[in-house]
Amino acid sequence: MQICIFEGINHEQLEPLSFPRPVYNLLSGITNLKNKIARSYPGVKYSLHCRPYLVPFLKSKFGEDEVNNINDTECLFINGRALAPDNLAEIIPINDDQDKIYMNDETIVAARVSGKKLDELRIHMQDLLTEGDFDGLPQEKVDIKTINFLHELMNLNGQELIRDFNYYVHSTDREKKMIKGKVFDGAHLIEKANIYIEEGAMVYPGVVLDATKGPIFIDRNAQILPNCFVQGPSYIGESSIVKVGAMIYENVSIGKISKVGGEVEDTVFFPYSNKQHAGFIGHAYIGSWVNIGADTNCSDLKNNYGPVRFYNNGDMVNSGLQFLGLTMGDHSKAAINTMFNTGTIVGFSCNIFGAGFPSKYIPSFSWGGADAITTYDIHKSIETAKRVLARRKKTMNEAEEKLFHKIFDITQKERRKRGYPY
Repeated sequence: MQICIFEGINHEQLEPLSFPRPVYNLLSGITNLKNKIARSYPGVKYSLHCRPYLVPFLKSKFGEDEVNNINDTECLFINGRALAPDNLAEIIPINDDQDKIYMNDETIVAARVSGKKLDELRIHMQDLLTEGDFDGLPQEKVDIKTINFLHELMNLNGQELIRDFNYYVHSTDREKKMIKGKVFDGAHLIEKANIYIEEGAMVYPGVVLDATKGPIFIDRNAQILPNCFVQGPSYIGESSIVKVGAMIYENVSIGKISKVGGEVEDTVFFPYSNKQHAGFIGHAYIGSWVNIGADTNCSDLKNNYGPVRFYNNGDMVNSGLQFLGLTMGDHSKAAINTMFNTGTIVGFSCNIFGAGFPSKYIPSFSWGGADAITTYDIHKSIETAKRVLARRKKTMNEAEEKLFHKIFDITQKERRKRGYPY
């Protein structure tokens, strides 16, 4: 039996973060949706399924056999948008005599397939899978959430931080020694039993780590510089730096090799992103290779305290949330003193600057701000990205460069709607 974590047709609702990655690589808590699924079935081989244009990039990371390929005679397909509960393997067992579909109220969560039906599915593995691909199989209802919008991952981040902390610390031998890194005299650890500090991490004098509301996980070689406040639940990723005097409130995840300062709450930062200086970011979801300039702020609460609306695939959607801040796609930048309104969406590879509030929806490859905005030239965008990667001693391979071009092409429609030149 093999597991295949697959993408379906609803990936567009998770843009702009889903442009450069499959939906199962989206983060909530300490890790992504894929890892939460895979850890439920230890020792079982799994493969990945994704949109055709992402295949070369994923193959460059995972190899030929693991992407859009089924080698076994039986396969358990699991929706990459599924938020795997701790008892996923009990609800959807790996071994069962019957092929079937597992559905929540509206979506296929998983499907066990073998024989002729699996042979038919192999033919369609280069395309997105739909409910029609699993027609004819009996159905079973399950109470497992599938993610529809990015703000759900942000809103669930505190819950997922606690779940992931329990998995990575309390279900392993890590809990035998919770403080492995260096904690200097003058640092204060509140509810120390709920704080894990990995080897090589440094917690400097004047830091307050407050785990009364939830656990704090500080990963390998991270640095918490003097006079910072970090409130749990929170995660500080490997080799990341929390800058002097930063205020990191509850429900914050900071991915590896990032630098974060100022005031942050209820926010997910993907790896390799920077918000180094003063300014507030709250209830936000920030991609990789993002840079947020000094004194940039986002609003996460309307003046009338009503639910925040956001733009998604041509429609304004009511989030139902009173608090919702900024969503920013990979490789985007905001200059100093930029102001973002509640529910603002910034696409992939944008450069935002200037006075005033820019639009609440900024298409991918935008250049400008509230006064004027135009297309960010694809070649200049790639040049900038290469310089940014070089600062982290990384290079852009051919698959990544082609990915930039593909995202530029598929986002032209949104820029055309707004009269951008090409």
